[in-house]
Amino acid sequence: MLIHTGEKSHRCEVCKKSFSVKSSLNKHILIHTGEKPYMCEVCKKSFTSRSNLKEHIHIQTRDKSHMCEVCKKSFSLKSSLNRHMFIHAGQKPYMCEVCNKSFSQKNNLNLHTLIHTGEKAHVCEVCKKSFNQKCNLNKHLLIHTGEKPYMCEVCKKLFSHKDNLNNHMLIHTGEKSHRCEVCKKSFSVKSSLNKHMLIHTGEKPYMCEVCKKSFTNKSNLKRHMLIHTVEKPHV
Repeated sequence: MLIHTGEKSHRCEVCKKSFSVKSSLNKHILIHTGEKPYMCEVCKKSFTSRSNLKEHIHIQTRDKSHMCEVCKKSFSLKSSLNRHMFIHAGQKPYMCEVCNKSFSQKNNLNLHTLIHTGEKAHVCEVCKKSFNQKCNLNKHLLIHTGEKPYMCEVCKKLFSHKDNLNNHMLIHTGEKSHRCEVCKKSFSVKSSLNKHMLIHTGEKPYMCEVCKKSFTNKSNLKRHMLIHTVEKPHV
């Protein structure tokens, strides 16, 4: 009867979202804890809900008799194979009506159009931050759960995102592929090069809200702020 009355007496203590039945609350809590109790017996991948596991098993077990002769990837439908072949042929038949950028897959075009529409339908239940793609929301949730599934094989340091692990690995390899065209200094990640370029351009995008003094990087601004915040005893 709770469905008909609209009563939701079971409340999440983390994000305050309410549910009409306790079982729904229990399932919801798994988002915050990062727990994935439902595991695929074939590939050992885990899921937060039984329905997601069932969907995964269905994808794994269904007939895939249409195989790509180039990369050997298989598909259950001939139409899916035909769409996949655009990747190898270099064809990009799906074009954005706004910026004319082309894509080989329709779903990639759909994701791209969200940039122009500004639509962010995937909302974090914890902090209410919105994302235009579900995968980006899933990555973001790792911040709240504290989960760090990506481990460096060299020093065993853990990371919540694969991009962060990839950047970290450059420390061990010593690779510095991002080079300053002005002074020829090299950097392992593009963001470090971008920060370095401010030295040459003279740009100072970080401004103190108290005295309006500007700085080339955020760390210098933080050090400067201590002047305003640290108590100075009267001599």
